[in-house]
Amino acid sequence: MYPRNNKQNDPFEKQLMSELFPTRRIQVLLPLPLSGVLDYLMPEEMMLEIGDFVTVPLSGREMQGVVWSLNAPENDIPIEKLKYVVRKAELPPVPDTLIQFVKWVAQYTLSPLGSVLKMALSVPRKFDKPKKKIFYRLSEDLPDKMTPARQKIVDAAIEDMPLAVKTWKEIAGVSDGVVRGMIKAEMLVPVEVSGEETFINPDIELERALLSEEQKQAAEHIITQQRTNSFRTILLEGVTGSGKTEVYFEAIAECLKEESAQVLVLVPEISLTTQWLDRFKERFGSEPVIWHSEMTPAQRRRAWWATIRGEASVIVGARSALFLPLQKLKLVIVDEEHSTTFKQDEGVMYHGRDMAVVRAMQSDCTIVLASATPSLETMINAQNEKYDWLYLGERHGPAELPAMSTVDLRHYKLRTGSTISGPLYDALKENLENGEQSLLYLNRRGYAPLTLCGSCGHRIECPHCSAWLVEHQKFKKLECHHCGFNRRLPEQCPNCEAVDSLIPCGPGVERVAEEIELLFPEARLAIMSSDEISSPSALKKMVEKIENHEVDFIIGTQIITKGYHFPMLTLVGVIDADLGMSGADPRAAERAWQQLEQVAGRAGREKHAGRVLFQTYQPDHPVLKALVSGDKDLFLEAEAEARENQKLPPYGKLASIILSGADRSKVLSFSKELLKKSPQYDNVTILGPVPAPLSYLRGNYRYRFLIKADIEVNLQKTVRDWLSQMKTGRGIRVQIDIDPYSFY
Repeated sequence: MYPRNNKQNDPFEKQLMSELFPTRRIQVLLPLPLSGVLDYLMPEEMMLEIGDFVTVPLSGREMQGVVWSLNAPENDIPIEKLKYVVRKAELPPVPDTLIQFVKWVAQYTLSPLGSVLKMALSVPRKFDKPKKKIFYRLSEDLPDKMTPARQKIVDAAIEDMPLAVKTWKEIAGVSDGVVRGMIKAEMLVPVEVSGEETFINPDIELERALLSEEQKQAAEHIITQQRTNSFRTILLEGVTGSGKTEVYFEAIAECLKEESAQVLVLVPEISLTTQWLDRFKERFGSEPVIWHSEMTPAQRRRAWWATIRGEASVIVGARSALFLPLQKLKLVIVDEEHSTTFKQDEGVMYHGRDMAVVRAMQSDCTIVLASATPSLETMINAQNEKYDWLYLGERHGPAELPAMSTVDLRHYKLRTGSTISGPLYDALKENLENGEQSLLYLNRRGYAPLTLCGSCGHRIECPHCSAWLVEHQKFKKLECHHCGFNRRLPEQCPNCEAVDSLIPCGPGVERVAEEIELLFPEARLAIMSSDEISSPSALKKMVEKIENHEVDFIIGTQIITKGYHFPMLTLVGVIDADLGMSGADPRAAERAWQQLEQVAGRAGREKHAGRVLFQTYQPDHPVLKALVSGDKDLFLEAEAEARENQKLPPYGKLASIILSGADRSKVLSFSKELLKKSPQYDNVTILGPVPAPLSYLRGNYRYRFLIKADIEVNLQKTVRDWLSQMKTGRGIRVQIDIDPYSFY
């Protein structure tokens, strides 16, 4: 904190200070849904610069914000009515690249500038001085001989860096008692540290994996580009199991040779990266700095501080990690770049992959987009040579791609209540007898997606959403997967009160597991879905059980598709390959292909051959034909042609406007008035307003406009000009989604 001058009431002192430090009107951006900045006065004795974190008064309270400009233009607010900045935080300023990034995201997504800044400041008590703690470093006076366990601690020491007891245990692989014993014997001496424990930097000199010739060439291309210190996007495409991770690990190691360089790795879902973190630690000797929404406030604060101080060299995180205050960003990796979880559908609606390209461009560094199933947008950019394109066509080591085939359910009819066809049952039985693991994939959580009454036909819906409640038999409850509402599974129909009349309709993963238990009572089962795995630690235990072959059958949703490597998993059975193949979503077929290709890629990743069976009523669907034949190019070409004909992304632009509110008539009336003022251009089409597919969500009625425009149209300006003609009424919320990926 910078104290105010105690002599400011002295006329001479006041005159001197005003000459040395003239009163300056500055602009501060606050993390609030405000479209612009607020004016404040910089105290005479406070030296500020753009990007400084400051505390300012606002409506009787104090708030933290960022200095956005040191030269606020004159306006209608007289200077005597402005308030002073209260204090400056003792932190490095926000990097200019992050300031420019916040501005760019706000402009592109048509979001309030303050709402975007909020994502960069989502750290509780970030300005608090960290408390002093006691860590321990090795004594300079150690005995010549010691026990093997104590020697492990000596060998693990990183120069004279003081570490917490827990960290000594982890890096040395010893028990708590060994560390405490060395403290008691004064072999580890206490050091008072102001702040959090320093993160251990990756060791780039550790022995690397043996790369194939194909991997070496890809790694060398990325490294050569990195050395130019200029922006370039590189698509790293490779079949599942081809070793894409090891390739970009080489790029990370090269990047870290430069002092203070920082690397950002984005992954679709941070809770699903257990094996990735293990591989990173094996390659670099320590874990990276982790960033995601499930961290505790203390963990977030430590990671954020380390990042802004330049102490965090490798940060791996979910899409929100894009807004960390990286001081010297030199390389960006987007793993599984095709994943839809990079798209944020609430608040500021942005796509993490696309914004990562912007962040890399503004930092003038290389970005690598890695995937076995790249998005069509990325593929088109690579084909047009806007991106460099690297391809790994072979699995690493002895593994080969699995054999894929369809099971035509029109011919192999399912028994009533069953989800397992005859051919799939035979394959599962054979695999179990061979001592190998099988995966059954169904992208539906719970026991059944619908519960209805056999007496009156009543379907149990969510009271807050136009959606059915999903039955979770394990927890004896019905739950809405949109708003989180849940209730106990009733014993009688809520409508006609008939007892024992409720019938679960359609299968979820719990129901598949129930059937497998009946068919193979001796088998060991595990369900992998977000309902069963509530934390990263629970996931880690699950993955370890599967790796240790304590599980015979895995029944999983889409979370099983995210890059897992299980050596004994040789059979994948897709329960319903038709699920999600079509619909209003223009990317439905592409998304289905990506999910099925990814889940198929879990089979046969080691020396045991793999096979995949797709249960389907549409064996001739282009997605399944592409998977079985291995001719994905033909499918993607057809997808690209269909999109181009309809001028859909990436050959056209889309924006979605959702109007919502608790009063249905009010929302509908506003929608109709907005339609009257819609832009009339030959190259812009306005569709709607119509009730959104989920027309009632979390207690609000929803109407949707879809704006379709030619590629050369400035879509943001079109939408902004249109909406500026009307003031949003009270009780009506307007959401704008540029490049929508979700059409609910």
